[in-house]
Amino acid sequence: MSNHSGERAAQRIRLAIIVAVLAALALASFWVLQVLRSNSDGSLAPRPHSKPDYYVEQFSYVKMSETGQPRYDITGTKMVHFPDDDSFEVTLPVITTLSEDKPPMKLYSQRARIEDDNSKIHMYGDVNGNRAATAKSENMHLKTEYLLLLPDDDIAKTDKPVELTMGSSIMTGTGMIANNAIQEFQLLHNVRGTYQPRPR
Repeated sequence: MSNHSGERAAQRIRLAIIVAVLAALALASFWVLQVLRSNSDGSLAPRPHSKPDYYVEQFSYVKMSETGQPRYDITGTKMVHFPDDDSFEVTLPVITTLSEDKPPMKLYSQRARIEDDNSKIHMYGDVNGNRAATAKSENMHLKTEYLLLLPDDDIAKTDKPVELTMGSSIMTGTGMIANNAIQEFQLLHNVRGTYQPRPR
């Protein structure tokens, strides 16, 4: 009788150990499955809108016209792309117009934001523009803190204070519209300056 009860007790202990091991394996499997699911969900989660998806350093980009001619060139030390609005942030941009029938103009600043399928370029911080002299126009230098460039229309504008030097003439004002296509500049408010006639 005592032998049978001892065997039963041993069987119960073995059974309890087996059940405990199986329960531990089941819990471990469940935990591993949950970890894999959380990692998988994290990898499929959409990228936060505030984060860029790629960047390029020391780049040069040439915008072509519909006829295949280069319109302008953008270089910079770094360009970062933001996928939420398909915009670009550029560090130390230099933008040069490349039209064959108009004098080239070079613009540079501390940073720029390019948006709307490259049709708008916002230039910020120590913005400078230079256009060399031609047979019909004097050399021109532009200085401001912000400039909106519309490269498809060859227009630049700002609502900030501007200093414009053309040859020996210096003009200052607030707000400007510059149309490089027809070589026309307008200062909009508080215009002051010294005009020197162009040498004949």
